[in-house]
Amino acid sequence: MMPMKELLECKHPTAWIEFEKGMIDEVELARKFFKDGRSFDLEGLKNCMKRGYSYIEGVEELLHALKQNCYEIHAFTNYPIWYKMIEDKLKISRYLSWTFCSCSSGKRKPDLNFYLEVLNLLKVNPANCIFIDDRLRNVEAAVEVGIIGLHFKNAHLLRQDLSSKGIDILEDKIQEQSS
Repeated sequence: MMPMKELLECKHPTAWIEFEKGMIDEVELARKFFKDGRSFDLEGLKNCMKRGYSYIEGVEELLHALKQNCYEIHAFTNYPIWYKMIEDKLKISRYLSWTFCSCSSGKRKPDLNFYLEVLNLLKVNPANCIFIDDRLRNVEAAVEVGIIGLHFKNAHLLRQDLSSKGIDILEDKIQEQSS
């Protein structure tokens, strides 16, 4: 184990970003992760990360409700190919499409070109999109290109924010119709 401060001082300044952008693979990441070239337990890192993945309280229910209400949802994430570990564990694709991952596009948030690429590929007006992120800078970038941006703090507040934007989510719409 290494304290975060020490890790940040010892790691290569661009290796992780290159990995997120799909510019290097796992083997190259392992080779250059540390500035001094020392080896480390890549599989241990992956296993640690995988164990850490879980739904934030209330988020899975919110995703389910949005899906039931026929909203189109896409992942727009700065993540390497390891996003597949998240999918294997949490089965997020039940609710959204892994459409915009940095490892596939070669771009990362908050690069405005990444947001513009999303709009172009979806063929939508930015005012008809809602971007949600836990990093304020990423939300600000979305707003810069005309997308409605919401800063995620927790699922309850996100429901309120969505409602204020006209996204009223009926719980278990199918069950209500059959009652």
